[in-house]
Amino acid sequence: MHTDASQNKGGSGNTRIGQSSIGKVIWSDESRFQLHHAEVRVRIWRKQHESMHPTCMSTTLQAGGGSVIVWGMFSWHDLGPLIHVEQHLNSTTYLSIVADQVHPIMLMAYPNGDGFFQQDNAPCHGAHIVQEWFQEHEGDFTLLRWPPQTPDLNPTEHLWDEVKRAIRQLVPQPSNLTELDSAIHQAWCQIP
Repeated sequence: MHTDASQNKGGSGNTRIGQSSIGKVIWSDESRFQLHHAEVRVRIWRKQHESMHPTCMSTTLQAGGGSVIVWGMFSWHDLGPLIHVEQHLNSTTYLSIVADQVHPIMLMAYPNGDGFFQQDNAPCHGAHIVQEWFQEHEGDFTLLRWPPQTPDLNPTEHLWDEVKRAIRQLVPQPSNLTELDSAIHQAWCQIP
């Protein structure tokens, strides 16, 4: 990390932070949670003449039974809101999240405009309407420069792992998308 924090605000995306500023970063990311893990293999052993016997049959789920997408953010000090995203995160949905969730939290947490916001440069983050919004609010906080497609650098990935681990340990497992969404939110709120 660099030892100085650039004062470049807003939508330029050219900011680096130093160790002294790391506590002023609000990190963000989205994640998809499958209702049923499609990668789980079930093996059924049978004798040659038992191929259609009911005890040798297993049901399958196409596409993992569906999924829930959520967007979340956190800082050194606290977890932020967890937002349910319908279908996929597009630029309009992302702009709504930034304007309705990120902006008020940044203003409250860093009223002097000295906070930093991290986004991972997903395609919806670079959309013209989103970049235009950041430029209009450039004095309110600093937008961090972030390399695209680098989930290993984003600390939010560790939170998603915790949430997924908590959901895998549930007995019984969520049986529909509403139960899965509820379990995701409950696991998020239980992160210390």
